[in-house]
Amino acid sequence: MTNKQRLDLIEKHIRTHTYADLHTLATLFGGSLSTVRRALDELESRGVLRRHHGGASLVQTDEVAKEYDFISRDQRNSEEKFAIARHIADQVQPGMTIILDGGTTIFAIARLLIEKRLQVITNSLPIAIFFSEIGSIETIVTGGSVHSRLGVLVGPLCEQSLDHIHADIAILGGAGITEEGVWNHNAMMVATQRKMIASSERTIFGVDSSKFGRKAMNLTSPFSDKFTIVTNHPPSPAIATALKSSGATLSIAPPKPSA
Repeated sequence: MTNKQRLDLIEKHIRTHTYADLHTLATLFGGSLSTVRRALDELESRGVLRRHHGGASLVQTDEVAKEYDFISRDQRNSEEKFAIARHIADQVQPGMTIILDGGTTIFAIARLLIEKRLQVITNSLPIAIFFSEIGSIETIVTGGSVHSRLGVLVGPLCEQSLDHIHADIAILGGAGITEEGVWNHNAMMVATQRKMIASSERTIFGVDSSKFGRKAMNLTSPFSDKFTIVTNHPPSPAIATALKSSGATLSIAPPKPSA
């Protein structure tokens, strides 16, 4: 197979599936991982895809698709996300069993956990791929159907797999927070998050302050005394009061120390 043929096949595969990891592409189309990386670099330079750790995702041209695309959302509010991620990662102790969902802030947290010996349960394909070569992390991936645009597993099989586990902490994201509770866009994701909450001793939501006062299509859950909301700025008095009344904990992540 020539390099051009491989490049064309890789482009066709990513346009069809929207996401692919390096190992899958190398297996399907031959060549070493470095050969595949060069092909992805070429396609990224053409604006076809966006590279990230372990693979690549199709660049969506539709503005609505961009709102949901995992990689494009991962670039938003990056400083705030890092501060929140660092604050949450500090609460995870070696030896814990934790659940991680598919949010972009949660992926930032995963990057900070690599030196801790943990058991991780996740429905996030990017997180599973990220942990796949890290010896200190035992990674368990839920079953389910692939929501390709978000890179997560959802649906009845995913929910059933979560019914039979127990974790110390579930670390989840959200699309909005109001006095009613935590909201998210996709009904299947919300159903999965509810199972994650039920399977854990406590739940930490990592959400930047841009989510305050915003509703999404589905209410994931009202506030609970087993919830901790980690964010970068205090919410409105109404939301703060609702959190206090429910017994939930509000934790403000300190900003990154100046150099």
